[in-house]
Amino acid sequence: MIRVVLPQHLKTLARVDGEVTLAVDGPVTQRSILDALETRYPMLRGTVRDHATQRRRPLVRFFACEEDVTHDSPDEPLPPAIATGAEPFLIIGAIAGG
Repeated sequence: MIRVVLPQHLKTLARVDGEVTLAVDGPVTQRSILDALETRYPMLRGTVRDHATQRRRPLVRFFACEEDVTHDSPDEPLPPAIATGAEPFLIIGAIAGG
């Protein structure tokens, strides 16, 4: 099972507490995790990725094993620690301002 940590506002929207666990078929990638997340929690569709383009929203960041993987290819395999559930995949709402 893949462990996913969501920002608080997405936890509220999905009505979950703590981490989310997901089953992912095939290679564990950003795309496969987000596909599984949106399938299990359809109310999150469009919050992390744009509906039409499937691109990450501008103020959303992804971390795997304490590394920022936001700009990696969405189809690049994530580290084995994410695939085995030893480490969580983090979805973070970036903070912007001046």
